[in-house]
Amino acid sequence: MTEDRQATFGVDGSLDTETPPEAREGTTDRGEAKDEHETNGGYNRYDVSSLLQKAVRRSDERVAAWAAWELARSGYAWNLWDRLNLYVVEDLRAGQDVALLVERYETLATERWEPDSWKGRLCAIHAALACARARSSREAANADECFRLVAERRAACGADEDPPVEFPVGDLEPGGPYDVVFDQHTGEGARKGRGTRFFKTHGARVGPEEDGEESRRWQRLAMVLSDVEYSDAELDHALTPVSADDPWAEPDDDREG
Repeated sequence: MTEDRQATFGVDGSLDTETPPEAREGTTDRGEAKDEHETNGGYNRYDVSSLLQKAVRRSDERVAAWAAWELARSGYAWNLWDRLNLYVVEDLRAGQDVALLVERYETLATERWEPDSWKGRLCAIHAALACARARSSREAANADECFRLVAERRAACGADEDPPVEFPVGDLEPGGPYDVVFDQHTGEGARKGRGTRFFKTHGARVGPEEDGEESRRWQRLAMVLSDVEYSDAELDHALTPVSADDPWAEPDDDREG
């Protein structure tokens, strides 16, 4: 996809790019000459693109499938695939495998077949349905906006002022709730002499679900066979999953080594 096809609206409402030639060619279903940004069905492609996103967000499979088909057949497949790839990060819950499916369908539709061909249109419909059927969520977009506004509020405070709202980690300093992050992989942890013992015992813990039995067996054996001599208590603690209620809680003893 070329950069000149990233068509969006500018801050003043004007279009930043022009309609590509292939989208202007041909006529509408009624045999009329297509206007700029018009689909074969006589719709404005920006409206159809917005409809597609809202359909994905609301898990409306029928509308999402039609919107994808309309864009693909009208010469706007490049716009369709650009939007679908955005939707998987903007409107779906993190961890959805659909991101890989959309990428694969796009490759098939644009590199193996023609985007507006029958096979290309099937890929567009498949991708839209996959997005609509995935778990919808605005969590990433909401988090981004929240953190951005918190950063603005913090930056607006004077040096001697406490910000009205803070990032989840606060000041992120040694001795605080997230003390365990200051291990051998950080400058502060290295200065504290927190080497392999500290990392294996505190920093490498997982949870809140317990790791698999085979993984825990390998971990214990690897620690026993290493050059560091771990006590039974350290071995047990390293393999104990973190608490679901407080995943950062750690015993205060042996934090420096």
